[in-house]
Amino acid sequence: MSMVRGSLVVVRGAGDLATGCIIRLVRAGFRVVALEVSAPTAIRRTVSLSEAMYDGTACVEGVQAQRCETVPERWASGDPVPLLLDPECHVLEHLAPVALVDAILAKRNLGTRRGMAPVVVALGPGFAAGKDADAVVETNRGHDLGRVILAGCAEANTGVPGLIAGHGGERVIHAPCAGRVEPICAIGDRVKAGDFVLSIQGTQVASAIDGVVRGLIRPGFEARAGLKVADVDPRGKREHCFTVSDKARAIAGGVLEAILMLGDGAAR
Repeated sequence: MSMVRGSLVVVRGAGDLATGCIIRLVRAGFRVVALEVSAPTAIRRTVSLSEAMYDGTACVEGVQAQRCETVPERWASGDPVPLLLDPECHVLEHLAPVALVDAILAKRNLGTRRGMAPVVVALGPGFAAGKDADAVVETNRGHDLGRVILAGCAEANTGVPGLIAGHGGERVIHAPCAGRVEPICAIGDRVKAGDFVLSIQGTQVASAIDGVVRGLIRPGFEARAGLKVADVDPRGKREHCFTVSDKARAIAGGVLEAILMLGDGAAR
């Protein structure tokens, strides 16, 4: 475990699934730097460290992130995770991490390559293990969720959200038009099918199912038409809105497994 204690991992992205990975790595003893875009589009904001891009700080399950202009010269694994505006990964030139994790979940490769760090791990479709990354972690719900793939690709993007309590696409709300998002509900609110969750440009958008509003994009966000802007969880457990999801935990376990499996001799 000597390669773990204090070793540095860079994570691209800090949305809800990336945050699950960051928390797992921090608790395992790694130091983590997270990289984000200027205006993240996370809807599960209560469990996304990317909110620090807007608010300066964020905290999920006791792990804090702090937006920084540059990486601190010294920090320990228990200090806040530095969150940098660096979608192009320029900071890699100065950090020499033991691993790079692409947790953007764009369903396509936005510039991650093998060799950018001694171990490169990527999440979901858009990457080929052995070509774009050293390992790929499956993100599709089902039997293989969190599986580490060392040759080949994750399951292809179906464009249909995975089933939760029998509900798939109907649990996700997309922007019907471009415009400013104004919330009608808050994350954690219970709704019935037909209840309005938000409005965009004066158009009120309703939930298609009963459940709890688990995700809702940041108030005032200028959304493009078709952007995912909210998520209703049919399981109806309000407390789930404020903790890392089962999916994120499974994926995070795969990321940690891949780094430990491939990282022998990678510590610097």
